[in-house]
Amino acid sequence: MTEEEAKAEAAESTYEDGPDEEGKMFTRPGKLSDYLPKPYKNEEAARHANNGAYPPDLTYITLARNDKEDYIFALLTGYCDPPAGVTIGEGQHFNPYFIGGAIGMAKALYNEAIEYTDGTPATASQMAKDVAVFLTWAGQPEHDERKRLFLRVLFYSTVTGLAAWVWKRNVWASLKTRTVTYVPKKKQEMMMLDVLFVSKNLMAGMLMIIHLKNMRNIQKIVNLYV
Repeated sequence: MTEEEAKAEAAESTYEDGPDEEGKMFTRPGKLSDYLPKPYKNEEAARHANNGAYPPDLTYITLARNDKEDYIFALLTGYCDPPAGVTIGEGQHFNPYFIGGAIGMAKALYNEAIEYTDGTPATASQMAKDVAVFLTWAGQPEHDERKRLFLRVLFYSTVTGLAAWVWKRNVWASLKTRTVTYVPKKKQEMMMLDVLFVSKNLMAGMLMIIHLKNMRNIQKIVNLYV
């Protein structure tokens, strides 16, 4: 069903609204944002039509049952005659899927009870499936959008997490691989003396090399004039 078709079907029902500028109530065509019209005007009329049982609000019925929509389908299609030894009170009906087996609601779905515009066979099981699916949507109308939002959040969280992991590896690599050692003060002084000693020896060695080079140069000059 498209949005335009849904709006047209909602407009087929009339709702009391108001008050208007004169303080009077008025009726108007239904909108998609309206609640479904109540089948009974008040609680007394509802009880009278259901053998004294007041039908509950079924908006969240699928969320309140362990088997969810499967329970609704089984309940709507599970009416049968009571087995031997089971007594059902007056005005009640036997349904093995209902707690206690005795239910005040009569069987509501029969083959060919309605006519589908697209030619779908109007079997009791098909209608029960449609009711179960509709009640599932009524309890969670945002279900599909929530699933799509979850997939988007999962995608961006994965990308962000990978980027953060690469950044962390790059920043902390040098810190995690460095070695920190403790050197006592006396040992530090000895190390400094060793460094100075090595430095002096290096300087002396470099001066000796320079001196030897100079001596070789002088010897070459003397050889030229001898």
